[in-house]
Amino acid sequence: MAVTQQTPATGSRRDYWRARLSGWRGDIGRAWSYPAVRRGFLGSALLFAGSLTPAYLPQNSPWWDPLRALGLDNWWARAFGTALVVAAVALLVEAWFKLRPSLYHEVKHWPITLLWSLPLLLAPPIFSHDAYAYAAEGWLLQNGLNPYDNPISVLPGPFADQAAWLWRYTTAMYPPLSLEMFHGLVILAGNDPYWSAVAMRIPALAGVALIAYFVPRLAHRIGADVQMAAWFSTVNPLVIIDLVGGAHNDALMMGLVVLSLWLAYQGKFWWAAILVGVAACIKQPAILAFYPVALIGHPWRTFRWRDTSSALLRLLLSFAVAVATFVAISLASGLGFGWVWAADVPGRVVTLAPFTLLGTGLQWVLTFFGQPDLGALVLTGTRYLGLLLTAVGIGWLGLTVGRRRPVTFLSWSYLIFAFGGIALNSWYLTWGGILLPLTKPTERIAGTAVSVTTVLLAYEAGNLSWRNDAVALGFAGLAVILVMLYQHHQERENHLAAQKGSR
Repeated sequence: MAVTQQTPATGSRRDYWRARLSGWRGDIGRAWSYPAVRRGFLGSALLFAGSLTPAYLPQNSPWWDPLRALGLDNWWARAFGTALVVAAVALLVEAWFKLRPSLYHEVKHWPITLLWSLPLLLAPPIFSHDAYAYAAEGWLLQNGLNPYDNPISVLPGPFADQAAWLWRYTTAMYPPLSLEMFHGLVILAGNDPYWSAVAMRIPALAGVALIAYFVPRLAHRIGADVQMAAWFSTVNPLVIIDLVGGAHNDALMMGLVVLSLWLAYQGKFWWAAILVGVAACIKQPAILAFYPVALIGHPWRTFRWRDTSSALLRLLLSFAVAVATFVAISLASGLGFGWVWAADVPGRVVTLAPFTLLGTGLQWVLTFFGQPDLGALVLTGTRYLGLLLTAVGIGWLGLTVGRRRPVTFLSWSYLIFAFGGIALNSWYLTWGGILLPLTKPTERIAGTAVSVTTVLLAYEAGNLSWRNDAVALGFAGLAVILVMLYQHHQERENHLAAQKGSR
């Protein structure tokens, strides 16, 4: 009797998975039938080819031998690589714009994320050398060295050689779980330097998969625009290029944060708070998610004692559980908390951070007039001013907007943190950007977010052009991308005007 009961169950399970696989193949095939999706795929493929430009590859990259054998180690090759990258970014942006009206309603978002990511899986890290540093820190652990006590340069060789020169002489700034993850991926890659860096895409892909799965569901749960969430948060070229192409651990951090928000909406407070601590052990900014996890389903309605005490208790519990999880993982790893001493490492290079740019400009002026010491002091003071304003801004959000709209608090806080910090890289903006559609943004805010995304993509392509001594191509690409942005906004305004006229 047991056999007769098990056979139908097994058959039903097999039939279920056959139906699911058939449905997934159908979703992918339908997505591929859209010309815009195919153009985006071509853009990703061109980005892979353009990433092999000599100006961006470490000198010990395995791609050098075939490039030199083909005679591609020259200015013309760099210019051609630049042209490919500019064309790739333009194609991805144009495809992204064209998909907006039909995405989610006519074609599902996840097959597009998958298709656009595929060409980048074996490519060298795109627009960033961070993945090489991840691999080098994993290599330190493989050799029994603590990355919090030893810079990458302690172990000269191929792992150190492929890391950016500055990161070779600094200790690790990442939490212990990230370092252990890097270590495991180095082992998985057979201790090969290049493939260890490429393997950093595995957790990045897991993070993007969590984002693609849960963000539209969160939008539906909150009552936000599901189509906007799918379009802006999952097929955004910035997500594809920076999180998948760049293999940044920000992808897994945000994937876990999104999952923690989903668990909170399902009423699983304790699991959500624990997951915030796990996410913070991938990258520290995740800890801010303790706030929405505490208030989702239990808004802080008024400042009356009863409401305030209840809210503060949940906030305290959420924070305590997240921090306890972070501490427990840190102690279990045996690595400790040495990342604290490297907290200023990202600010050692000039990035897009507004306060750092302002301070650097003032420092240059003061140095020019013979006051270098005062210039250094002004730079430090400007950065601390930015951090102070960031803390004040996040605190103000917590006491105002965040009390009733906790996810909005998290999105806006991440954006404030990114702009007010000592360093700003384009992938930092994905923290708040991924959550932005869940805040039910106005058309003006959504349009600004699209503009910022497009300009950042143009900046990344232009930065590569600068490195390749092909600046003119970069400016040409920037002009093309900005024209497409203008056309997209015009089309969007016309569409909205037509909708209003039909009411």
